[in-house]
Amino acid sequence: MKNGGTKKMERKKILIATKTYPSISTKYKETVCTAGILLNDDDDKPLSWVRIYPIRFRDLDFDKRYPRWSIISANIEKNDKDYREESYRIDDSSIKIIRKIDTKRKWEERKSFMHPMMFRSIQEIKEKKKSVGIIKPRTVDKYFSKITSREWSDKQKAVQAQMDFFEPTVELDKIPYQFGYQFTEEDGTSHRYTISDWEIMQLYRKCRDRSQESTVEGREAEALEKVRQKLEDVFLNKNDLSFIVGNLKNHSNTFMIIGLFYPLK
Repeated sequence: MKNGGTKKMERKKILIATKTYPSISTKYKETVCTAGILLNDDDDKPLSWVRIYPIRFRDLDFDKRYPRWSIISANIEKNDKDYREESYRIDDSSIKIIRKIDTKRKWEERKSFMHPMMFRSIQEIKEKKKSVGIIKPRTVDKYFSKITSREWSDKQKAVQAQMDFFEPTVELDKIPYQFGYQFTEEDGTSHRYTISDWEIMQLYRKCRDRSQESTVEGREAEALEKVRQKLEDVFLNKNDLSFIVGNLKNHSNTFMIIGLFYPLK
């Protein structure tokens, strides 16, 4: 969304905390939701959560495709069509990638950004009238996966057909599975949330596409097992897992996991 001439826009620094897997929108075509942390201009102190939406990430110029855990500078403005206070629009052409935050010293610098932004629970996020945040569950009780639609809806297919005609691009892969966690918070509340983190969907796609199995079913089964190994065997045993969560615009009480934060224990 290129709004470079809009006077309300201000240049801000943002730490990119997570990106959701692209979806097909009849209004915005192909969109990605990015969650990040607004930073102080002078010392990079974390200030507040922000949501950048909509953004057609795969259509960005290559030098503006910000990776996760990068600090960017960009012109943004409050999204006046979204009641959630964290929601902003961005001028795509203004994006500058400043630096990438590494994993040295057990994710020390990443923790310095994320830990001050923690909430105790989903309930606290709601009580403070926020729509995005990070929580650390008391226990992660179960990993799960489930099958979903294998095809985009008819409306979404129509949007893709228009995109292919006017703006040739690589077709967006529909992932026919959802992954998620059932977990318990510190206050004893239990939740069962699906994960929309692009990183996890990419893990599935890479494992499927690299599989040497001869059938689609075999490749998918191998990919599902690789994802399970990562999210269950590795993350639940070796990593100190927290969830970046966000709600849905049209269902403010419905949250999902939009990103995983997983430094080693």
